[in-house]
Amino acid sequence: MSDGRLSVFKTYKLYVGGKFPRSESGRVYEVTDSKGKWLANAPQSSRKDARDAVVAARKAFGGWSGATAYNRGQILYRIAEMLEGRRDQFVREVAEAEGLSKSKAAAVVDAAVDRWVWYAGWTDKIAQIVGGANPVAGPFLNLSTPEPTGVVTVLAPQKSSFLGLVSVLAPVIAAGNTAVVVASAESPLPALSLGEVLATSDLPGGVVNILSGKTAEIAAPLASHQDVNGIDLTGADADLAKELEIAAADNLKRVSRPQPVDGDSESASDWSADPGTRRLTAFLETKTVWHPTGALGVSGSSY
Repeated sequence: MSDGRLSVFKTYKLYVGGKFPRSESGRVYEVTDSKGKWLANAPQSSRKDARDAVVAARKAFGGWSGATAYNRGQILYRIAEMLEGRRDQFVREVAEAEGLSKSKAAAVVDAAVDRWVWYAGWTDKIAQIVGGANPVAGPFLNLSTPEPTGVVTVLAPQKSSFLGLVSVLAPVIAAGNTAVVVASAESPLPALSLGEVLATSDLPGGVVNILSGKTAEIAAPLASHQDVNGIDLTGADADLAKELEIAAADNLKRVSRPQPVDGDSESASDWSADPGTRRLTAFLETKTVWHPTGALGVSGSSY
């Protein structure tokens, strides 16, 4: 450089338990842009990193699932605020990761911010859509309410490194679950930078944990992990998805598997489309409670 200063390159790290560890193995791998230009070294997560992420997610689950839906919505909106403040950084990273022009990358980042806002608005409304009173024959009240599944592994889309990532992650935590995210293997930098946004928002540590590296290597121990309750296979190809489904069956994990087209799970996904509520309900369980009417002053009569 003309002024004699050395370039200060960014060191990308994992995001686990609200902290930024390097990979336990010390491994890194080169990340390049669409033209093969070196961008950074990303940490290559190990099985130990995956297990640590599950421990962090489980520890955070009680507090996050027990928070009010309104509070979760406020925190998701805060994430959108923090992301908006770092918009220029993400536009650059998405453009480099996905080979997009600056204007197209800006549209992707804006859509990702809007996606956080979308799910922030749904946190205290989804119970009204999937829960309610059930008609029964007898002197009973029968009420169904949704509850989060637990710790969910999210295999982020490989091609849509940011908007796709937000589209699969936001509904998982909006519903009260905690997440272990496996970022796009070839384009992990936007995901790792998202960890920095989450850390400076009001999101409790451990609610989201972000790993980078070889998808198959990280996903295998997560699919078979006995303390993981669900897995989203969006970022897995058809062969890997089949293997992970078999492993997930060992403890009856809830599995969300997109319908692949020509072996590609992402080809059927338009990440810019209206997301609807399908992903919000993918990792929700239904709790049904029976209560007698009249016995404790609960009846249809007016007072």
